[in-house]
Amino acid sequence: MGKYKNDKRIQNRTKRVIFVIFCLGIFCGCGHKNPYIPKDIKPVTVEVVRFDSAQLAVRPDSALEDIKQLYSVYDEFMPVFVEGILDLPIEDTLYLSKMYADFLVDTTMGFAQTNAFVQEHFADIDEIQQKLNNAFGRLHYLYPEWGIPRVYLFVSGFNSSIMYYENLMGVGLDMYLGSNYPYYNQVVYEYQKQTMRKECVVVELLSIYLAYNVSYNSKYNRLLDQMIFRGKQLFLLSQLLPEESLWEIIGYSKEQWNWCEQYERAIWNRIMEKRDLFKTESIVLGSYMKEGPFTAEVTQDSPGRLGWWVGWRIVDSYMRNNKEVNLRELMNENDAQKILEQSYYKP
Repeated sequence: MGKYKNDKRIQNRTKRVIFVIFCLGIFCGCGHKNPYIPKDIKPVTVEVVRFDSAQLAVRPDSALEDIKQLYSVYDEFMPVFVEGILDLPIEDTLYLSKMYADFLVDTTMGFAQTNAFVQEHFADIDEIQQKLNNAFGRLHYLYPEWGIPRVYLFVSGFNSSIMYYENLMGVGLDMYLGSNYPYYNQVVYEYQKQTMRKECVVVELLSIYLAYNVSYNSKYNRLLDQMIFRGKQLFLLSQLLPEESLWEIIGYSKEQWNWCEQYERAIWNRIMEKRDLFKTESIVLGSYMKEGPFTAEVTQDSPGRLGWWVGWRIVDSYMRNNKEVNLRELMNENDAQKILEQSYYKP
């Protein structure tokens, strides 16, 4: 089988599967202008499959029979789910059925309670469906050669948020039950809860889709290169989801976004004073770019991934000062130095 891309928040996020957990006009509050994609773009229909309902209908006392039925009905997705999400051998259905029966009734980790709450919390997915249709309609306008994935909803046992495999994507609904969902205290850090909400499903799914389809090309791999690359992704994402607030696009709270705006000049001055912009050391890159409770190179009062936010600001300034550049041209421009210089970015 091919490689999987999967978004996993727990522990170090790497197993046999590749796990990824990984956003305009003028920056403002809720909603933002979208001058790059016509307003009358027709939405497409993204096929959303409620695999979660079928998997939770498995009966503990007849799990083997029901698991075999899942393989028959969901022959496209079931091998990906078993091997890529559960990290179990796809051939051993007997072992799988025993493990799965335990999962259905487990109360120690809260799986049984969570499985029930998933069905209640996601009983209505009309808003998610509509947002996906609109966003992929805009994306199809920009990149008609890109395929539209089939999206499977599933329950992961707190194991996976977003999964990408070839033309399939998956959403672990149990990872989007609300920042205050009590069982998250056992499996994730406090700062990770911010995006574990139903409202974040579409943003994170599109983020992973873009991360998979937009290639990172840099001869130098400096902090600047990574910042501009992530900034371009966030800028494109904001155009695909113009109805979303800017802080939701990047996965911040409104308070974190406001903090960044308030201290934008100080953040930039800090980067320049430390001469970090052109550094390539992994510890520096990780500090600015990796997920965390704060950005260590700046201050513990900051949100994590400040490199993404600053990169987005630079790209936004570049697009406002180079109005002849369209979105495809932006995404194809791999000269981060050129984007910085022609952005005239001065916070």
